[in-house]
Amino acid sequence: MTRSRLRNARIWNGVDDGYAPFTSITVSDGRIAGIGDDGAVDEEVDLGGKAMLPGFIDAHFHAYAALVDTPALEQLPLSYLAHHATRLMADALGRGFTTVRDAGGADWGLARALAEGLIPGPRLFRSGRALSQTGGHGDSRVHRGEPCSCGTIGNLSRVVDGVEAVRLAARETLAGGADQINIFVSGGISSPTDPIAMRQYSGSEIRAIVAEARGRQTYVMAHAYTAEAIIHAVRNGVRSIEHGNLLDEETAAAMARAGAFLVPTLVAYEALTAEGKAFGLSEVSAAKIADVAGRGADAVRLARAAGVAIGFGTDLLGGLHPWQLGEFRLRGAIDAPVDVLRSATSVNAALLNRTGELGVIAPGAHADFVVVDGDPLSDLAAIWDGGIKAVWQAGRRVR
Repeated sequence: MTRSRLRNARIWNGVDDGYAPFTSITVSDGRIAGIGDDGAVDEEVDLGGKAMLPGFIDAHFHAYAALVDTPALEQLPLSYLAHHATRLMADALGRGFTTVRDAGGADWGLARALAEGLIPGPRLFRSGRALSQTGGHGDSRVHRGEPCSCGTIGNLSRVVDGVEAVRLAARETLAGGADQINIFVSGGISSPTDPIAMRQYSGSEIRAIVAEARGRQTYVMAHAYTAEAIIHAVRNGVRSIEHGNLLDEETAAAMARAGAFLVPTLVAYEALTAEGKAFGLSEVSAAKIADVAGRGADAVRLARAAGVAIGFGTDLLGGLHPWQLGEFRLRGAIDAPVDVLRSATSVNAALLNRTGELGVIAPGAHADFVVVDGDPLSDLAAIWDGGIKAVWQAGRRVR
């Protein structure tokens, strides 16, 4: 077992407002074994005074989203999507994302390949297939005259209706090894027939899913744009609100009281607006972007003012994944750099129920680091404008 010391760094621990008083850490067996220069080591790595941050966490990732055109994606074999996932995961790791939470599609085969080191990629928290009602965000039928898709199991989502049916689907998802469950409670951009303002799933259906998740000591995340959909989800036990662009002040206060998290995905709308059509986004989906794109920053401000825990996600599809670091740029226009960095590290770790293990530089935590030129606590451009110089995951340099 090799003990390594990473020294001569300006270390931000993922929590505090400024850099730590120590400039070195010791790594052993994939974890942080100590702070400072205590103890003998087998090797030392001089980081040249660069900034060291905890590995980033993307809490809304799609490993199997090989295409922007999601109805077309649902027609592809999983073996093909797995090859795309291999590339997407490796690229995300190279950008400094040492952990991702997949919001729909990633299966146990991908998780096992990552765990066994068959492919490089971030640590994976997967949701299995997201759950959707008929005619909801996960219903990929393009033509309204098509037969009912009730019970359809696709690559990214599963269409299921009724309390007992969603209860069974939740049990099957969790039995399959999912770390959390994702559901759709409002309309979405990439789905062909549901308007953004459409509220989806009944309270009794949501409560059944939440009960099953809690029985496994985990939680439910929900795609939700409108204030109505958000409050509907939170009142019925959902813990993590994805996107949330049309949040209002009253709903933000309700989220704070419930201890719910908000995971904005601002870069998705910028990327879709700039390149979505070139990558196959339909005219119907493109028209929906205007309904939500301009409101995401306001939602972050409202959530911050209400005291809501704000995570960090990207929700990128297909050829848009290279925009991933752009979320730092967009969030930096709203929040202080340290608050954005906390969102992508220690706040997301709390969301994943991994406080102290991920998103921090502290004894016992996973040895996941991003080494950056410049001063990211003052200017986030140090991250998104080519400043990332090295990435460690589980104590091993992967970039």
